[in-house]
Amino acid sequence: MTTAAGTLKELRYKIESAWGTAPGATGAQLLRRVTSDLDLKKQTYQSAEIRSDRQRSDFRHGVQSVEGSISGELSPGTYVEFFKAVCGQAFQAAATTGAIITVTAAASAPQFVRSSGSFLTDGFKVGDVVRWTGFAGGSAPDNNSKNFLITALTATDMTGVFLNGDAVVADAEGDSVTCTVAGKKTWVPATGHLDDSYAIEHFYSDVAQSELFLGCKLGQLSIEMPASGMATLAMQFMGRSRTNDTSEYFTTPTAETDSGLLAAVNGLLYVGGTQVAVLTGLSFTVNRNLTAEPAAGTNLYPGIVQGRYLVEGQFTAFFEDATFRDLFDNESEVSIVAALTESEAAAADFVTVVLPRVKVGGAAKDDGEKQLIQTLPFTALLNTAGGASVNSLRTTISIQDSLAT
Repeated sequence: MTTAAGTLKELRYKIESAWGTAPGATGAQLLRRVTSDLDLKKQTYQSAEIRSDRQRSDFRHGVQSVEGSISGELSPGTYVEFFKAVCGQAFQAAATTGAIITVTAAASAPQFVRSSGSFLTDGFKVGDVVRWTGFAGGSAPDNNSKNFLITALTATDMTGVFLNGDAVVADAEGDSVTCTVAGKKTWVPATGHLDDSYAIEHFYSDVAQSELFLGCKLGQLSIEMPASGMATLAMQFMGRSRTNDTSEYFTTPTAETDSGLLAAVNGLLYVGGTQVAVLTGLSFTVNRNLTAEPAAGTNLYPGIVQGRYLVEGQFTAFFEDATFRDLFDNESEVSIVAALTESEAAAADFVTVVLPRVKVGGAAKDDGEKQLIQTLPFTALLNTAGGASVNSLRTTISIQDSLAT
């Protein structure tokens, strides 16, 4: 007897052009996973009749839906489609200076200074990872093609660090240089939110079974960044229906991505613009608050709608001084920037998350014969101070992926 093996199960997806309607069978994408437990669910009803035989006479199925989660280990390029879905906006064109000859490089802050033009007008923001090219004098080419995280920004001054730990090499202005955001970014916009839905297939080749889940919308995305171990991702879906077959629906899907996995040990964390080395973990959830209401005469939901965004999480840190505790005591607002790379290479692929306005809701400390750790839950809020002419976005969260196209 052949039974289904998890190692032979394939997870495939494709965006729908109409909610709940299967898209064409070509052009799907295989998705890397740790688990996927999407399945068909049904409401059920039991008879409440009181009978002389003291037994239940009926049990019925009601409205059906698709529910479940997909979990994986975070890697660049793998989940860009779902980052777009959870933010409700396509990845945006990368900001760039174009070729300019007015930039001085310095080994200390600010590292890159321009004598004309504006980084803000060009579209750069704090938390962006950029790459410079074109430095030519002396050892200045060492500044080229390296991931540089912007930690502070004005129209003329760009301050930050190379993610691999290298120092910026000083160089006088005159070289024709270009600065460009690596990959692309998406964020929760003010208007025009996308409402994408997906057809997601579980194909079990060893038992010749296909389950195609239709009308799947991403309701919640969670990311965990432990101090040691892989960064992980979990996505909760709500969908409309499932169809079954004995052969695959999506033919010739694109192979899984093969980018490296991300871990917090390869990257940097900033809270309130200051690099933090005592953090022991960071996690957050983006919840779109999806809901669906039944209608008479059909066992399918007529629609799935989104409510307000709720972005919450927590970070843990060694109890070193009053800094983090005081964020709670004083109801202070800070930003959180997390940049994770797949290696220590100068231009390693990466994913960054920026929460530009966060309030901490507690600062409890554990106890024991160990280094004491604080747990600081937080809520991310709309950054009302952000905008096109300042150094931060007007949003709750932004995500940058170096392999987004």
